[in-house]
Amino acid sequence: MCDLFVGTWKLNSSKNFEDYMRELGVGFATRKIVGVAKPNVIISTNGDVITLRTLSTLKNTEISFKLGEEFEETTADDRKVKSIITLDNGSLVQVQKWDGKETTLIRKLVDGKLVVECTMNNVICTRVYETA
Repeated sequence: MCDLFVGTWKLNSSKNFEDYMRELGVGFATRKIVGVAKPNVIISTNGDVITLRTLSTLKNTEISFKLGEEFEETTADDRKVKSIITLDNGSLVQVQKWDGKETTLIRKLVDGKLVVECTMNNVICTRVYETA
């Protein structure tokens, strides 16, 4: 099932990203700089290990994980979080926890596009990626 996500994805549109970053606690200057970045996301698998690389002109990040196993992650905005990613109804659901806070990122395929829905408290951001 995860093989459907494999490939290179280029950010096409983003709604409410700055509000989401503000809710995460990202500072003003960083929000402004990151808000204009158009990252590529590269998803690959090797056995039961999934690797998700995010590449932009500002910063590159990479996580490798097994579904259902918690791992430590340093996010692009330098939060140190504990993450767990599961497969739920065809979507990759990631929960990040840090300092008593929690955010959820749901990655799903819709009409051949990778749609990422980021939720923190009552703020929802939607980012849509197309194959690169």
